Amino acid sequence: MQPPAKAGRLTRSLAVNGGVFIFIAAIVACAFVSAYWMSASARVASIIPAGWGALPPQQPPAPAPDAAEPATTACPAYFRWIHEDLRPWRATGITRETLEGARRYGAKFRVTVLAGRLYVARYGRCFQTRDVFTQWGILQLLRRYAGRLPDLDLMFDCQDLPVVNAGDHTPPPLFRYCGSEFTLDIAFPDWSFWGWPELNIKPWEALRREISEANAALDWTRRTPYAYWKGNPTVGAARRELLKCNVSRERDWNARIYVQDWRTEVRDGFRASDLAKQCTHRYKMYVEGRGWSVSEKYILACDSVTLVVRPRFHDFFSRGLVPLRHYWPVRGDRGQCRSIKFAVDWGNSHPGKAREIGGNASRFVQEELTMDNVYDYMFHLLSEYARLLRYRPTVPDGAVEVTVRSMARGRRGLEREFMAGTAVNVSGSAEPCELPLPFGSEELETLRRRKADAARRVETWEER
Repeated sequence: MQPPAKAGRLTRSLAVNGGVFIFIAAIVACAFVSAYWMSASARVASIIPAGWGALPPQQPPAPAPDAAEPATTACPAYFRWIHEDLRPWRATGITRETLEGARRYGAKFRVTVLAGRLYVARYGRCFQTRDVFTQWGILQLLRRYAGRLPDLDLMFDCQDLPVVNAGDHTPPPLFRYCGSEFTLDIAFPDWSFWGWPELNIKPWEALRREISEANAALDWTRRTPYAYWKGNPTVGAARRELLKCNVSRERDWNARIYVQDWRTEVRDGFRASDLAKQCTHRYKMYVEGRGWSVSEKYILACDSVTLVVRPRFHDFFSRGLVPLRHYWPVRGDRGQCRSIKFAVDWGNSHPGKAREIGGNASRFVQEELTMDNVYDYMFHLLSEYARLLRYRPTVPDGAVEVTVRSMARGRRGLEREFMAGTAVNVSGSAEPCELPLPFGSEELETLRRRKADAARRVETWEER
């Protein structure tokens, strides 16, 4: 037997040497694993065009079985309109023949999702890159929630005006960027959330942050105490009427209207139209053009009081806005100028209440219109829609598969930059928010009545 002291030294020596051996073995193992992942990363990067950085693979690995389930949050209240937009097909469902009936309404492309892969059939041309960035957004949704979206088949139109009449005996489901009270078109997030390269408008997440920083830099009380609008006045009667409200030698309606010089802006790359630099007035006006306008979210984000000239259309989130809480309603008839002047005079006389309205709108945009919520709205809308299909989707004639690689091919300038900047970094652990229940019939009627009452209340104040 070894003496106790010597035996202790031998035990410690073996422990140390064994620890060193294990440590070295761990380093070698890590080196092999690292080499494997570097090789895998190189294979993934090889499908992405040069200059895009290391985008994640289209189909991410599944999370570990013992991964903790992330907490599910409640979706914003405006998600409830998903149920209303799909209500016309709840009882009957959607057959292939019903869907293809959307062709007669001018659908520009067809989107089919099968086993998480995206296929697109084109039937017409869209203005600029509306279709490109809409499809890019759907592709990023499939990456964000890989394997979660059911198979589906839908028709999409990228024109401004909703066209499916609510009185149609067999209305086809047709997706577009806006809807109205008298039509059944299904409102879907517009292309500009992923950027509008032709107008040098950045993707929404980046622009939303820039507008928030601009708001913090210029307090409401230091802003110009008038109502501001800049844009194209030739695309709608309400905008042409708005021109009459501009300041002149004879009258000052408290409005400052600027006509967009498109030729100059296109030549200069729209550098003079930086939306983050247009939050300098206490009041900003939202006026529809030929249809709804993408400018709505940029105007609401400004911390200014948004003066909304009575709208005819809605996008996917605007039905969550409440008059006198998020915006000030303005007449859409020939009394528009007088209505604008009253709103500005009232706000300047009640600065605390005016700032509250502006703050409510910008908080709504900053907190409830994040890209997380945009993707979740898309997810729930498409998932609920897919449940209504009464047939098994297949790849339609003329459709081609759309991937990150195919969409990136040949892109240059801002198109390429915006796609790279909005590519979803898949983590495999994202969970959509929880879809709220549908409105009850009494709830809907109460909501409509409250909005109408608020508009009438303002008109009564103006008349007094």
